[in-house]
Amino acid sequence: MDRRTRRAFVVTLGAALAGGAAAPAFAGTSASSGGTAVATDNSKDGSRDRAKGKRPLARAHAHNDYEHPRPLLDALSHGFGSVEADIWLVDGQLLVAHDATDLDPTRTLESLYLDPLARRVKANGGRVYGGYDLSLQLLIDLKTAGEPTYLELAKRLRRYGHLFSAAYGGVGGRVRRGAVTAVISGDRGARAPMEAEKVRHAFYDGRLEDLGSGVPASFIPLISTDWTKTFTWTGAGPIPAAERETLRRLVASAHDARQTVRFWATPDVAGPERDALWRELLAADVDYLNTDDLAGLEAFLRGAH
Repeated sequence: MDRRTRRAFVVTLGAALAGGAAAPAFAGTSASSGGTAVATDNSKDGSRDRAKGKRPLARAHAHNDYEHPRPLLDALSHGFGSVEADIWLVDGQLLVAHDATDLDPTRTLESLYLDPLARRVKANGGRVYGGYDLSLQLLIDLKTAGEPTYLELAKRLRRYGHLFSAAYGGVGGRVRRGAVTAVISGDRGARAPMEAEKVRHAFYDGRLEDLGSGVPASFIPLISTDWTKTFTWTGAGPIPAAERETLRRLVASAHDARQTVRFWATPDVAGPERDALWRELLAADVDYLNTDDLAGLEAFLRGAH
């Protein structure tokens, strides 16, 4: 995008901001799935993973997935079971970027995620990973005001409704599991319009305060929190006994409610400290390991640790 176009989008965005295992029902393949690592799949939709012997890794979460050379497809080529996309509502479009300065009108949610997923699911007989019963988690982080951004997003999800898990009958309604499960994170203003929907193609990313609140996993299937807000241990030496107990208690509480758990801001520099922390998370049965290092987490989960 040229400098003039980028500047126009940033100005428009500024105006918009001023105005305005316990696995739940979506899991299928075991979170601890292993398998043989294979070469990167270079097909347009990434649909040849199964033919090359790739087994998906349900625990692997691609943080800021869109910053990789091939958004979505690089994570799928490594077998990831969850990917994250940050979106901004700008002039009726949902643009994917981490910061406003990176907005590009060609990088829409449809072009980077929804259309490639539709092609892949069609090619793989109704699954993201052909032959494996795993619903890919698409974590969508709302960067602009939650209510209007979600309402626009909900329109998009309805258009691709055949891809997505859906809830019927409001917050406590029944769930139909799809090839992809959209979970809404970021700005908390999305919660009210989501609660008001009778048919929903997305679910809400809860926080620690939602644990034990009685809100069902059919609305909040995932609990996410910043690792550094609860824990001081970053992988050096043994984890303090009190922190290990806290970690396992939090995970057990979520699993009792059929909710999954993800921590962001965990150390992500390759080395023994990261491996030690990942091992501790696995031992506690944390459902998603958060990383920007696709190859590193794949190697770890496939047995290199």
